[in-house]
Amino acid sequence: MLNCKITPIASGLLTFSCLAAPLSAHADDTITVTASAPAQSSFPEQEPAAAEKKATIGSLGQRELIDVPWSVQTLSKKVIDQQQIKDVKDVYRYIPSVQGEGVRPQTRGMQGSVVQNHMIDGLNAVSTTEYPTEQFQNIDVLSGIAGSLYGPANPAGMFNLVSKRPLDTPLHRVTVGQGTGSGTLASMDFSGPVDAGDRVKYRLNLMNDEGHSYTTDSHVRRQYAGLGLDFQLTDKTVLESNFSYYHYYEKGMPGSFALAKGVQFPSAFDPTNSKYGQSYAGHDDETTTADMHIKHDFDGNWMLDLGALHQVADRESTAVTNTLTDNRGHYTTTTSNSAASRFTINSYLANLTGSIDSGWLTQDIATGMRGFVWKNYNPRNGGTFTLGHSSLDQHPDYPRPPYPDFTNRYHSATTTQHAFLLSDTLHFTPQWSLLLSGSENLFTVSNYNKSGHETSRQKDNGMSGSTSLMYKPVENVTLYTTWADSLQQGDTAPAGASNAGHVLEPYRSHQVEVGAKYAPVKDLLLTAALFEAKRPFAYTNDNGEFAQDGTQKNRGLELMADGHITENLRVLGGAAWLDPMLHNTAASNADGKQVVGLPRFTSNVLAVYSIEQVQGLDVDANVHYVGRRATDNANDTWVGSYTTVDIGSRYATRLWNTPTTFRFDITNLTDRRYWTNIVPGALTGYTGAGAASAQLGAPRQAQISVQVDF
Repeated sequence: MLNCKITPIASGLLTFSCLAAPLSAHADDTITVTASAPAQSSFPEQEPAAAEKKATIGSLGQRELIDVPWSVQTLSKKVIDQQQIKDVKDVYRYIPSVQGEGVRPQTRGMQGSVVQNHMIDGLNAVSTTEYPTEQFQNIDVLSGIAGSLYGPANPAGMFNLVSKRPLDTPLHRVTVGQGTGSGTLASMDFSGPVDAGDRVKYRLNLMNDEGHSYTTDSHVRRQYAGLGLDFQLTDKTVLESNFSYYHYYEKGMPGSFALAKGVQFPSAFDPTNSKYGQSYAGHDDETTTADMHIKHDFDGNWMLDLGALHQVADRESTAVTNTLTDNRGHYTTTTSNSAASRFTINSYLANLTGSIDSGWLTQDIATGMRGFVWKNYNPRNGGTFTLGHSSLDQHPDYPRPPYPDFTNRYHSATTTQHAFLLSDTLHFTPQWSLLLSGSENLFTVSNYNKSGHETSRQKDNGMSGSTSLMYKPVENVTLYTTWADSLQQGDTAPAGASNAGHVLEPYRSHQVEVGAKYAPVKDLLLTAALFEAKRPFAYTNDNGEFAQDGTQKNRGLELMADGHITENLRVLGGAAWLDPMLHNTAASNADGKQVVGLPRFTSNVLAVYSIEQVQGLDVDANVHYVGRRATDNANDTWVGSYTTVDIGSRYATRLWNTPTTFRFDITNLTDRRYWTNIVPGALTGYTGAGAASAQLGAPRQAQISVQVDF
């Protein structure tokens, strides 16, 4: 058991020292990128070897994953394309420590926020909207607490979506495809220099994907346009810019299912059956994003990065919820349309990084500031409508309810946040280093009524910090221990609580982590992390008041592997064991119980095998396992575990001297029926009725695509 009161340096080294004994350093000091592609491919972007992968770690800037004292995973465009993943939220299932099925992605079982834990190109952006994978080059996930590097945030990890960048060499790519659960896909990805001097480069992406989804009479549409422009202003200064628009439309899919008190989920239903939804109900979202970075290299050592982002996310949520009212299959169908229909956010950052070498001590300094202004707009006439009552053996077809005009909005809330950051990595020897990070945080939350009058305002400030000790017995091994705490804004009481709209006092979360990273070869990285995290917990109690009451304490172990096991076999995957518990709650039936919706064990393993006898041919398989999950705070009812299996293949060749890639995938090969995205009735905590909600998992689907580079 971990003890948060003791910095676990000794225990961290003891736990993982066994890895160091048989290891030797890499033979050469400089690791060369050797990521390979089939000979037939002209794809100009090469994926780094696993031991050389980098990610932007908050104010620290870009660092190699093997050298940072946090559990960080990056999923590349190569993996996303291999699996033909279309939505960003589907990428997260490949990282076992991430719970990404819901509207707010999170790690280690800690609830995420709308903007504090989510970024595009390092700048805070809305998480509760849809994003296409066509927009991004890779997706980086830092697990756990990192408020000292990013400012106030939930202890749910950090998610950074990295936009595609313009290329030095021309790329002209067209992809067409067809899927049983998505329709017809057509996309293009063009890039290259604009001028003869390569001072201006562009990246243009267009995509249309429309058709029927897997549910009878459903309809889905994805439309994306993105433009990236890079300007080499001087030999040492570059301006990077990105502009994107995404329209996501989905109607006729099964509604979510919720539980009345004392009711449990039956076995999962057939998600292809249209009787669990309504043809007019679903989502119609539009997201427009623009961001820019100015990066200046002063002298090859000190680097300046100035960034800004503007985003507007419009949402028309007309989805239905079927609340099971007894264990005989009776349910009530409702739709709620009072949540925000527009988010706007303006975020910024300014980072300065560099090194100081005083002979006996080398210091990597990072300093800067970051923040955002985030505004919520809600429908003026939003509300909750009851469509009718039915049972699972019937096929109800309810008339369309009087949905509000989602464009007739009022400004309901503004959240402003600023963080001043300072980090210092002290390298005492080639083996030992110490990372000290801190942030001073200021934030304000204001709420407004429909008349535009401010109804409440809360201003707070405080510090977040972290300390990490790192030891590298040899070049390809890092052992570390990290202690961190983070300030975050208090939750807002949800609708239905007696104090709805009230913002609770700020929370402070704590985490201690010990870990090891080992690269036995250049293209294989193995990681392990053992952690304990604590945060205050709030829920709507039996008196109807939303209040902080008790502590959520999650302990766990994460294991991951990324890279080539052999020359022909690549793996990406691992396992996560989690012990998510509530403590010291006023409700005796919740004290010492497992948090709703969180499994103790999750695993995902993707294996890709290149067949030597047929150059350019890969086959792959992915196995995803989720353990059983509690559906009420007393742990009286549960839903069972499930396993899904995906298979696929990729063949890269040349047709008429043109590089061409064929891809074919089948997801959920055994057509397993299961419940997913199990959450308490209120995202911020338990409702007084204990009404958990869930969604039906996707059935077996197949998709095929052809990609041509010319």
